[in-house]
Amino acid sequence: MKAVTWQGKRDVRVENVPDPTIQEPTDAVVRITSSGLCGSDLHLYEVLTPFMTPGDILGHEPMGIVEEVGAGVMDLMAGDRVVVPFQIACGDCWMCLNGLPTQCETTQCTGEGMGAALFGYTRLYGAVPGGQAEYLRVPQAQYGPIKVPEGPPDDRFVYLSDVLPTAWQAVAYAGVPEGGSVAVLGLGPIGDMACRIAQVRGAGSVFGVDLVTERLHRVRERGVETFDLREFDSEKELITAIRDRTDGRGPDAVIDAVGTEAHGSAAARLAQQATGLLPRALSGRLAERFSIDRLAALHTAIDLVRRGGTLSLVGVYGGTTDPLPLLTMFDKQLQIRMGQANVRRWADEIMPYLTDEDPLGVDDFATHRVPLTDAPHAYEMFQRKQEGAVKVLMRP
Repeated sequence: MKAVTWQGKRDVRVENVPDPTIQEPTDAVVRITSSGLCGSDLHLYEVLTPFMTPGDILGHEPMGIVEEVGAGVMDLMAGDRVVVPFQIACGDCWMCLNGLPTQCETTQCTGEGMGAALFGYTRLYGAVPGGQAEYLRVPQAQYGPIKVPEGPPDDRFVYLSDVLPTAWQAVAYAGVPEGGSVAVLGLGPIGDMACRIAQVRGAGSVFGVDLVTERLHRVRERGVETFDLREFDSEKELITAIRDRTDGRGPDAVIDAVGTEAHGSAAARLAQQATGLLPRALSGRLAERFSIDRLAALHTAIDLVRRGGTLSLVGVYGGTTDPLPLLTMFDKQLQIRMGQANVRRWADEIMPYLTDEDPLGVDDFATHRVPLTDAPHAYEMFQRKQEGAVKVLMRP
């Protein structure tokens, strides 16, 4: 089969690899019909290269048709249409039963000190072959795959794999009071969808912050008040402008949908790039002990949110030695929630919004739909924010 493989920094290729097979009774094999390109994939493209191995199959936002199931999978059969969550979880352990499948005790990557295994996402999370491929082996298929109805196009459901539950959890963790205010930093796919979800969940004011014209336009079209970073001479001016909309206090909650690759962090960017130039054996050890993030967005969130407010961190962070302004965070009495989305926890709540009325606008959420063979160009385009790329779907 054809699959998108990681070969090095900013180097992905579509190659022929062996077809997946059933290896465990709880496996399924799914023929992929759509697979998303995620901002988290870009971290592998550049920042998290020390944890990658040439030939790793990428992708964690797939859906498709079940081809085969193992003897231990009772609720799926060949021909079922399914969305595959990005995390791999058993559904039976204490963590799964308590709504935390990203911490599944069956698939935890304990050797790396990490949570549940993820599709297509570094050795830290199990180096499990991902879903940017023609076929995918799905471990723990007795729990993970979400069956969806026939009829609507893939675009209606494919975002259940990651975008929708991640944005939903970001808003839920933000705890925006009914009629309250929330600012979303970063209007890529997750930030954009978080704005939409905040609106349908009753936020009174939603503010979106970015510096990419197309992203600002998309959320503005849906009634979000936008702030273009390029129009402010300093972070202080931006914060003042948003506070002016919130009686001088700042929003009740701030969602950081940017993460480790924030703009405006030149020193951290240099450190990340320098680590990536070292031999892989050395760079991996250094990254595990001394890695840092570009924290511009997080520092803005800390300054911007009102006292006693909540920060919801949904952008991926991977640093181990990040300096944080704990004095400010303690003095402002902030609440902070973060983490990978617990997909199955939220799926049932989200499904009623995936109706013909399409209140979240999933049917036209993708800006680009490309064949799998165009993956190298898609990665480059998305990483450079070219051609108006906000969300890319690949079709084998």
